[in-house]
Parts: sequence; structure tokens; C-alpha cells
Amino acid sequence: MEKAQANIRIKELRDILNDASRRYYVENMPTMSDYEFDMLLKELEALEAEYPEMVTPDSPTQKVGSDLAEAKPSKRKGIEPRKEFEQYPHRYPMLSLGNTYDISEVQAFADRAAKGIPAEETEKVPFSFSCELKFDGTAICLTYQKGKLTRALTRGDGTIGDDVTENVKHISNIPQTLQGTDWPEEFEIRGEIYMPWAAFDRLNLEREKDEEQPFANPRNAASGSLKLVDSSMVANRGLECTLYHMLGEDLPYSTHDEALSKAAEWGLPISDLRKVCKSIEEIEEFINLWDTERKTLPFATDGIVIKVNQMQYQEELGYTAKFPRWAVAYKFKAEQALTRLNSIDYQVGRTGAVTPVANLEPVLLSGTIVKRASLHNADQMEILDIHVGDYVYVEKGGEIIPKITGVELSQRPADAELPHFPTTCPDCGATLVRDEQEAKAFCPNQSGCPTQIKGKLVHFLSRKAMNVIAGDATIDQLYNKGLVWNPADFYELEKEHLLGLEGWKDRSAERFLNSLEESKKTPFEKVLFALGIRHVGETTAKSMARHFKNIDAMATATREDLLAVDDIGEVIADSVLAYFADGVNTDTIDRLKAAGLRFEVEKEAEALSEALKGKTIVISGNFSISRDEMKALIAAHGGKNSGSVSGKTAFLLAGEKAGPEKLKKAESLGIRIIDEKTFMEEFLGEIPDQVVNDDNFKETLF
Repeated sequence: MEKAQANIRIKELRDILNDASRRYYVENMPTMSDYEFDMLLKELEALEAEYPEMVTPDSPTQKVGSDLAEAKPSKRKGIEPRKEFEQYPHRYPMLSLGNTYDISEVQAFADRAAKGIPAEETEKVPFSFSCELKFDGTAICLTYQKGKLTRALTRGDGTIGDDVTENVKHISNIPQTLQGTDWPEEFEIRGEIYMPWAAFDRLNLEREKDEEQPFANPRNAASGSLKLVDSSMVANRGLECTLYHMLGEDLPYSTHDEALSKAAEWGLPISDLRKVCKSIEEIEEFINLWDTERKTLPFATDGIVIKVNQMQYQEELGYTAKFPRWAVAYKFKAEQALTRLNSIDYQVGRTGAVTPVANLEPVLLSGTIVKRASLHNADQMEILDIHVGDYVYVEKGGEIIPKITGVELSQRPADAELPHFPTTCPDCGATLVRDEQEAKAFCPNQSGCPTQIKGKLVHFLSRKAMNVIAGDATIDQLYNKGLVWNPADFYELEKEHLLGLEGWKDRSAERFLNSLEESKKTPFEKVLFALGIRHVGETTAKSMARHFKNIDAMATATREDLLAVDDIGEVIADSVLAYFADGVNTDTIDRLKAAGLRFEVEKEAEALSEALKGKTIVISGNFSISRDEMKALIAAHGGKNSGSVSGKTAFLLAGEKAGPEKLKKAESLGIRIIDEKTFMEEFLGEIPDQVVNDDNFKETLF
């Protein structure tokens, strides 16, 4: 692939993956299977490896999926998800796992791990692997101090997480006080909050009775339940927890399995469905066993996690920006079903893309009835050689959205009909167009196609854009009554307009109008994304906003100006130029400006100083301020925090009770070791304790 084409594909993959990640982690409404996501991620990794100059820190290959976002309100009184949580930094980064679907890749992982440790070490302490079930839930990090549960954080973005401590206290198998006395004074233990099948089925029955949308799978149900406003309601959701990784300063355990066994003695929920394996053959035997037996388990599991068992080897192997080098997840293949294709519908999206959707003979797959599946585009239909009346294979990996993966030609009936992709829009009748560089056909009638217009309005108000309280039904009502045609119309609505619609009362009208008013505070990059410029996703909108600073500079930018933005290639540049060349769009922007929306970036907060710029610092022990505040102080002065001592470490900042292993390693590498007083005087100037602990000073940092 040539560089220009690679650049386009990289940006396309990033937008697809970022959107899929948000829907999975934040909205709990996944749109693709784990396998599809992983394959697209591997494609992106390969392209970035070929063109390393295109790698950016915010690429999905360089960061974990984030669950940090405002949750959607529920229609049921008393159990709507909390709108926001206090957020705290993770002491240790909370990363993802690399995924594989092939035992040969597990072998390659084991070989890489072995090569990463000197032979003289492995001769003294042989390698082994802890193999554990991969529970399909939502990640959690618990902190215990002096045997008491003090904090529970979600994964968040891997660096900071939402504090869900009060909710976690209502999960029955998580102890608030540990048994015994031989636990470390302070440690973290990580795991998964999940919903057993029985609780999942019970919850969905209840939601169906209340005419609410059922959860797609137990993972989504668990994640949504963990962020309920009323903590006491969490107890009624039937959530459970399994824990699988302990962290702390100088833990007295030589192996991962030993640490888990100890944690089980303290009353922590540790799965006993794990095994220490000494060879790839034993690992494969364990995988094969549970690939069959998982169907009998009372909870969802989607694979096996293989970890290097020796703690010292875990530390030596370390981490990439996204994954530990000492662990990998083997994912089970998705379940398949064979069913008949009855017909194909062609749906129009907000960008005008026309997507074929297969209507299937209902079939049970992964615990739910499947009736429809996307066929993606005309090329995919041709590749599958699909006919109406065919018997097709359907997968629903991770119990998410079904996908047709093949046709059983031996069962094709004689009267099976070859479908013909439409040449005109099924909604407005306009002649479809197809760009040579794209697989999808598009309706070009952006300002006259009802489905596109309504789709853009829904997008504009959506949570990731303007975050206005409204759904598809509201948009349909307003559009059908001629009250809204483009986004600017929303800000000209009055209460009387809404009260004239069926089902609207004073309270609902005021709530909607207040939500519109609140949306005027939305930052520029989100307003830009809300405009729905084709190919401009969340990441690209943010890059454009930071580069141009305001909408006027963007509207007058040349093609060369646009291509100078890191996140923009030729396809996006042409799309942006076309958008601002359309008088309807510029008129809409003028009206939105007049309504009070933000079309320029706010001044970014400045760092306190660059005193630590370019320095990687490791901290250990206790200080006059908390460890989290010390890390924030380092970052505020331009420094980079690291959890382990290496040749790149500028110095080790040692407080009281500093970890002996870190001190020893720093000494062996000749890394400078300084105390808090020296650190303050030498790098930051002498900052008195009363200033460091002053609330105003902390507010500057946080």
C-alpha cells in the first residue's frame, strides 16, 4: 500500500476503532464482535509498523479503551445511572491484554517471554504459566489498607478511573474487611465485575415487562449496573466479582499463583478454575477443556488468560504502552448458526451510506434470538455470493451484533434469487454514487433525503456531541411537524412548539429546553464533531479544533492548510472543503453562532513550570503529601512518572519506607536517589509544607 493510501486507511481504522471502543466501554452498546475489533486493530498495527512516522499517542494501538464518560439516564425512577463519578489516578497503569485466536500465537508469546529473561535465571527458577478463565465483565481495581476496602476504581482510560467504591460495597462476594492478619498493609487487587446468566436473564425479563430495552449481553449489564446512582440498587442486580492480579510495594510472594491463593485465604473472591502449566501442551489442553466446558458455566467467559507465573519475571518483562509483556488472552472462536436468508433491506445512514441488512429466519445464537444481520456493502455481498433463499452461517462473537460469515452452497434452493444492490436511494429516490476509494454507495441528496436529515439531527444531539436529552422518537416528532430541519432549528424552539406535540407536558418540555441551553457550554471540538462533517470523527475534530483554534480559520483554510493538520489526509481535506463550500452549512453555522454555541477553543491551562521537563522519575515510599499528589506535582512541572527503575530513570524519589527492591535496582544502575526535601529545594524551589498541603495549591494541580 502506498503512503497516501496507508494514511487514509490508518485514519479510517482509527475512527472505526475509537467509535467501537466508545460504544463498548462507555455506552455499553457494542457494534462489532471482539474478533472483528481485534482484526481491525491488527491491520492498524501492521500499517503503523510499516509507516512508524504516522504513529500518534492517541492511536488505538497506543492506548486502552476508556470507560470515562457521563452515563445515560434511565426512564425508571431511582435507578438512573450516575451522571458523574469522582475520578482518581491509578497507582499502577491499568492496561489491556493482547488477544490471540491461534495456539501458535500463544507459543510465540511463550517464546518471547522466555527470551526476555536471561538463561541463568530460568535455570534456577524455571518458567511456568498461570492459566485462568477470562471472565466477560467490566474491569475493577480494589485497594485494601490495613485489611479494609478503601477504594474501588474502574479501568477508566488506564491512567485514571471512576470511583465506584460505594457501589462495590453492595456486591455480596467482595469483603469490606479481610480475614486473617498476614495481608500486606496496603495492596491493590484487580479483577472483573460480572453478571451471572441467571441474574442477567432475570434483569432482562424485568426490563421487558417495563418496556425497556434489554441488555445485549451480561458484560453490558454488569458495566451499566456498576454505575447506578442509588448504590443500594446494585445489590439487586446480582453482580459478582472475581479477582486475578495483586499489586503492591514489595509483595512477599514469588509467584502469581501463590499471591492468588493467599488472597483466597483472606476471603477475596478468587476463581479456583485455574491451573499452573509448565508447557505449551498443558496450556493447549487447558484451552481445549474450557472451550467445551464453558457452555456449562453459570457465567459468560470468552477465553483463557495465560500469565507468566513468576513475579520476578513479570517485573523484568515489563509492559508496552498498552499491554503487559507477561500475559496474553486466547479468545474462543465465536459460535455459529445456520439459518435461511429471507430478504434484504437497504438502509440509509446519516452520511448517506446505504447498508444492506439481511432478514433471517429467527435462530438461537449465544443465548438470544437473531433475526437480522448486516451485510455491510455491495462488495461483501459479492464476495459471499449471497442469494435470497440461501442458508447462511451467522456468528455473534461476544454475544454482540450478528454477522453473516458464509453461505452453505450445498443447501442453495433452485429458486434462490441473486440480489441487486439498488442504484437509487430507497428513501428519496436520488441516484446513488460510489467513490472509487470507498466500498459503500451513498445518497448525495444530503439536504433533501429525510433519513439523512433525521440521522444528522440525532447525531448532533447525541451524547458524544452536544449531549442533549432526546431520542429518535423526539427527532421524528419535531421533523414530521416541520419544526426542525437543521441543527440550528433546535435553538429556536419554544415551549409552545413542544406542548403542541403528542405526549409532551410542561416538565418534559422544560427538561428538553434546559438541556439545549446547557449544550451551549459544549467545547468547540465537540460542536465541530456534532456538525457531522463526513469523515470527521471525534479524534479528527479535536485535532482540527486545536490546530485552527476557531471555525472561521477552518472555513477559510485551503487544501494545503488542511493537509498540514496531523490527523487529516486528502479524503478528509476534500470533505471539509466541500462542507464549507455549501451555503446551507455556513448558514447553519452562522445561526448556531447567534444561538450562543462555542466555535473557538478556550485557553488551555498552563503547566506550573518546566523544571522537570525531559526527566523520568520513579517514586517510592511515603511523603508529606499523598503519592498521587506527588505524581501530579511531578507532572505539573513537566516530569514523567514511571513505576519501575530503568536506565532511563533520571532519579528515584525516595520517601519513608521506600521499597528495598527499587532502592537496590537504582543503586545497581547508578541511578541517583534523593529525598523529598532535596527534591523540593533542587528542582522546585523550597515549597513549604503548608503550601504543598494548601487546598488552593492542590486545586491548581487537579
